Amino acid sequence: MLKGSEWIIKEISTSGLRGRGGAGFPSGMKWGFMRQPFDGRPKYLVVNADEGEPGTCKDREIMRHDPHKLIEGCLIAGVAMGARAAYIYVRGEFYNEASILQEAIHEAYKAGFLGKNCCGTGYNYDVFVHRGAGAYICGEETALIESIEGKQGKPRLKPPFPANIGLFGCPTTVTNVETVAVSPTICRRGGAWFASFGRERNHGTKLFCISGHVVNPCTVEEEMSIPLKDLIERHCGGVIGGWDNLLAIIPGGSSVPLIPKSVCDNVLMDFDALTEANTALGTAAVIVMNKQCDIVKCIARLSYFYRHESCGQCTPCREGTNWLNKMMWRFVDGKAKPSEIDMMWEISKQIEGRTICALGDAAAWPVQGLIRHFRPELEARMKKYKNEFAALEEMNKCPKTANAAV
Repeated sequence: MLKGSEWIIKEISTSGLRGRGGAGFPSGMKWGFMRQPFDGRPKYLVVNADEGEPGTCKDREIMRHDPHKLIEGCLIAGVAMGARAAYIYVRGEFYNEASILQEAIHEAYKAGFLGKNCCGTGYNYDVFVHRGAGAYICGEETALIESIEGKQGKPRLKPPFPANIGLFGCPTTVTNVETVAVSPTICRRGGAWFASFGRERNHGTKLFCISGHVVNPCTVEEEMSIPLKDLIERHCGGVIGGWDNLLAIIPGGSSVPLIPKSVCDNVLMDFDALTEANTALGTAAVIVMNKQCDIVKCIARLSYFYRHESCGQCTPCREGTNWLNKMMWRFVDGKAKPSEIDMMWEISKQIEGRTICALGDAAAWPVQGLIRHFRPELEARMKKYKNEFAALEEMNKCPKTANAAV
């Protein structure tokens, strides 16, 4: 803290740390946006702990097992930005985690690490816990700000950006739990040390949440750019039934496109490598599906989730997610027509990039991934239904009866 905001931001920039919530924006640059001349308005740090993405559970582990590290990170980030207070927005379902975090905050106040004259430096800084109510959309930064202000959790149009007009109309930075929690380690060991992990533009370590058809599901910290296959076999005991039994993997939480086994064999787990593979790192929630998985039904279930969680503010998202959901369940039953595959692709493209926030993209990308890699599965399911329906029709035909003699 005594080294000042310039030193902290320099170390964060040197580390190459990119946002761990999914967007991957350079953290040093983002924090630097807050270093504006004082205009009479207080500055705020908002920590996004509204972890509602299916398959993602990394922030929960930090709050549950190491809340003091998160608080220390809030203090360091607050000093870097010149913030007056931090608000940690915790997902409503995380009751125990919120309670543990609140107790840790009380301990920090008691020890003199928070409040007036933090750590004896003359810096005044408060940390508050704000609990959400279970809306996935509040994970979007401006919807989260609206929720803290007591309004409906609906995303704002940008610009203005939160760094100019954010919480209570004041300069605000919204950042992820993992991003904040790793900053004390970077400051202690140095940005160059953190940058020594991974590869160019993909530095540091990352929490990976691995679930699905693996022997030992887990949340583990590994270096960026680790091969996906190594990650699963080293920490999870491999895929159930062996690597050859793998069907597909969603590498970054439910909002990114899946990739088939042929891509999984050699892909690296970082921002750039996964972008080249037509998917994304996202939250690094790795969802593994083996050949016993109904891949069509899996994506249909995700389409239902995004339809349910759409706030309804944008027409492409409100209407498009409903259409995608209905069509996906038709494909599950095999009742769709072959032309509907291209129709569903076109609908997803009409949603993508046409909404205020990224929820529309999140709804479209899983469907696009399914069509891109598993179109034959969709066609086979329709063919199977058609054959079964034809057989049923044949069985239901009444036998011809001869005219009775009069």
